Amino acid sequence: MNEEDNKWQPIVEELRSIVGSDYVIDKKDQTEGYLADETAEPVMPKCCTDVVVVKPEDAEETSNIMKYADENSVPVVIRGGGTGLCAGAVPIKPSIILSMERLNKILEVDEENLTITCEAGVTLREIFRRTAGVKGLFFPLHPGDEGAQVGGLVAENAGGSRAVKYGVMRNFVRGMKVVLPTGEMINLGGKVVKNNTGYDLMQLFMGGEGTLGIITEVTLRLVPEVGGTYTLVLPFKDVRGAIGAVPKILQSGIVPLAIEYMDKESISYGERATGERWPSKEGDAHLMIIIEGRDDEELFSISEEIEDICREYGALKLLVIDTAREQKKILDIRSLIYEGSKEDLIEILDVSVPPAMIPDFVIESREIASEYGMKLLQFGHAADGNVHQEILKSGLEEEEWGESYPKVKQKIFQLASEMGGYITAEHGIGLTKREDMYRTLSKKEIDLMCKIKSVFDPNNILNPGKVVDLERI
Repeated sequence: MNEEDNKWQPIVEELRSIVGSDYVIDKKDQTEGYLADETAEPVMPKCCTDVVVVKPEDAEETSNIMKYADENSVPVVIRGGGTGLCAGAVPIKPSIILSMERLNKILEVDEENLTITCEAGVTLREIFRRTAGVKGLFFPLHPGDEGAQVGGLVAENAGGSRAVKYGVMRNFVRGMKVVLPTGEMINLGGKVVKNNTGYDLMQLFMGGEGTLGIITEVTLRLVPEVGGTYTLVLPFKDVRGAIGAVPKILQSGIVPLAIEYMDKESISYGERATGERWPSKEGDAHLMIIIEGRDDEELFSISEEIEDICREYGALKLLVIDTAREQKKILDIRSLIYEGSKEDLIEILDVSVPPAMIPDFVIESREIASEYGMKLLQFGHAADGNVHQEILKSGLEEEEWGESYPKVKQKIFQLASEMGGYITAEHGIGLTKREDMYRTLSKKEIDLMCKIKSVFDPNNILNPGKVVDLERI
């Protein structure tokens, strides 16, 4: 942005008066790093570079920024850790980018109430570091990139590999402070376990993707630590055997920390990103199962029971990884499949289907991709029906994949819908899936969402165009 630009200069000066000159950025070469998230480049929308970045220190400064923006109808986009995968933090019109990076304080760890309270800019990594020093308590979720900020994790209702046992972010949020698009501040929830006082407004901000309000502070539930963990690696002959074993494991009464499905080719991309090697080269489909137990005796017993179940479904060999160092290597390979495939990636999908439908969904999706000559990596959270699919270029020219990719995506979404599923389980709608949501949800559902957006944001200034588009009504 040109500092002498008459249109923006009054806005820049007002922001400087609120947060100080050091925390307002309006030079184009300095704002570039705030214009994109981790959305794959081929589907990244054309962003607007006409922006100013502001970094408030607290909720009060955030409130004053929003009051000014609302009064002057200036769009505002909230910026967290930039780890999103649906262009939710990408400005599409001239905007104030409100970066949460200075709201980075952990305010309290309450051992008696089993909670941690922190500002929205605190990273997942910092939460892990801080709770590691609290005897007997920890935060169990691991939605992915540890550079993600807690406000963004809540706004996206992030899940991750540990959702089997512990659920998603909304299962851990006890309270929050929110600045509304009008600048008004509200406190929701607290440290209480139960609250049935009127409509649960807090639930709207969890998964609201930063379109209804700005989360500035969050109180999260902590849980008691377990004795230890094992990571089990189980190769199978085929996907039906691997996925077929999952409900039987859960029906046995065992609730693992994680049950991750990966096809063989997905693993190779994780190996590429980490430089590590997966411990088994057998089979076309693999399960990675993380279990918790009080001691080695209990962990051995659970491992044996899982092995017995999986052998009935064609498991080839059980590999038990019991050291923290080796477990981290395995988890990193699974977590970094996306990083390893980035150069070849068009888009990563994250549909949800009923867990029992995963084998059919995976097989039929592969057939759809093959019909158009496209490669599809498939992996994900087998126990909760959340399948990640990466559509790859695989040597196709841009003209070729540009024509085929939208058809493959729409057919996969249609397949998920026919199986009783939805187009996104974790990553959210943002901008990249907005039109897909319009196609797959009913007109009444969309209408209600638009009305909710209008109530919270009457001037449509907060992350406009994301999730729902009020300008098309």
